[in-house]
Amino acid sequence: MEPSGSTGKVYLVGGGSGDPGLLTLRGQQCLALADVVMYDYLVNPVLLRHCRPEAKLVCLGQHGRSRIWPQDEINAHLIAYARAGNAVVRLKSGDPAVFARGAEECLALRQAAIEFEMVPGITAAIAAASFAGIPITHRDHASAVALVTGHEKADKEGPAVDYKKLAQFPGTIVFYMGVTSAGEWSRDLLSEGKPASTPIAIVRRVSFPDQSIHLTTLGDVAQFVKQTGLRPPVVFIVGEVVNLRDELTWFDRRPLFGTTVLVTRPAQQAESLARPLEELGAAVLLDPAIVIGMPEDSAPLVQAIHTLETYDWLVFASASGVEKFFEQLISLGYDLRKLAHIRLAVVGSGTSAALEKLHLRADLVPENFEAESLAAMLAPEAAGKRVLIVRASRGREVLPQLLANSGAGVEQVVAYESVDNLVPDPLVVQRLTERKIDYISVTSSAIATSLVNRYGDLLRSAKLASLSPITSATIRSLGHEVAVEATLYTMAGLVEAIMHDRAQQ
Repeated sequence: MEPSGSTGKVYLVGGGSGDPGLLTLRGQQCLALADVVMYDYLVNPVLLRHCRPEAKLVCLGQHGRSRIWPQDEINAHLIAYARAGNAVVRLKSGDPAVFARGAEECLALRQAAIEFEMVPGITAAIAAASFAGIPITHRDHASAVALVTGHEKADKEGPAVDYKKLAQFPGTIVFYMGVTSAGEWSRDLLSEGKPASTPIAIVRRVSFPDQSIHLTTLGDVAQFVKQTGLRPPVVFIVGEVVNLRDELTWFDRRPLFGTTVLVTRPAQQAESLARPLEELGAAVLLDPAIVIGMPEDSAPLVQAIHTLETYDWLVFASASGVEKFFEQLISLGYDLRKLAHIRLAVVGSGTSAALEKLHLRADLVPENFEAESLAAMLAPEAAGKRVLIVRASRGREVLPQLLANSGAGVEQVVAYESVDNLVPDPLVVQRLTERKIDYISVTSSAIATSLVNRYGDLLRSAKLASLSPITSATIRSLGHEVAVEATLYTMAGLVEAIMHDRAQQ
């Protein structure tokens, strides 16, 4: 897969339409090896997470925000980056061979003797068929599909679209890039005999969490676009299959569709909350309130690992503690046999799951996932025993105090630093100011404090969703209200609480 010789290779990758899950496995592989990624603004930025941290990411401009690169300039940079020996990904929305100018780029690369590969993506028409509940083919309504550009090249030689034949086309017509030209293409179809009553579905931002669908007819579409000020990216689905939407739609019927949630967990932990929310239809913004790193002084942790056989119980206060502890254990040349004699306890189910990934099972897991509950369970077992607690650089002192009071010999080691993210995210500030965030997840007291320090009164424009009564108490002590509180203190419990609150609106 690596480019051969001193000259690099260009991969033209289709990123699919909207939903990052639509990227192909091959596309993911190409992003993972890329030295340079040149991407269009319509590409879901989540796809860039597949890139290596050191990869150079080049956005090719966004309407109204930055200069749009002309095609000749794009071609020249693709060639220059490849000649410098780089693996280059040209990341496009949809499919590179469907109204994406991929062929032009390939021809330029071929003329420059640059090796290239085209990686298909799911084009907007295909995505809309599934995510809008409008099958573009149906044995009773449409046995053919026409994909038509609504934006012809101005100086194109030869005939443009033959609207006489298109009006007689016995199937579904899908117009790409047809917003500004809706008046022209609808007029031409009507003048060639296409019935004004022909159904049209206008699908905007296909498969994104804020996908919207508008139903109209061929006779009314131009006026609708004008009155609503509709903006790209949009596809127009024209044909009788549009009438099947009521029966087949599913995407916008999910319980959290149209809901925006700000997930504030550390980057390493965000997925466990973000993914379930996305599955339920929510639009998720990631904004870690705290950053996790290695402790400034690892000597106590190293010493504890070397002397693990002197402890009876090993207690993990978080999933991050599990991760960092075992990273250190392995780096010191040990493996899981180092824990052969010791019993394990954890504060919650997420921490227990982190152990299970390492094929270890916790001996004690409290039912309500609080330090007080774990202490109550562990105290009779740990009396007169040596207990090692693996924890963050900051946090509540409840667990070690309660265990010490029960007669246990307690030692604590810091496995990772927990540091506030002090820089507000400009996008989050904008969305909060515009009241375009519905819920903000708050999964710990440290996160609550960091959020208030970063955003202050802006947090009042959204509902704060708390993981537990302890976190809620911190939020209130900081002068803010709690709108949602989980009854089960897990990520699943928090998702359930948000979903229940949304259903009441």
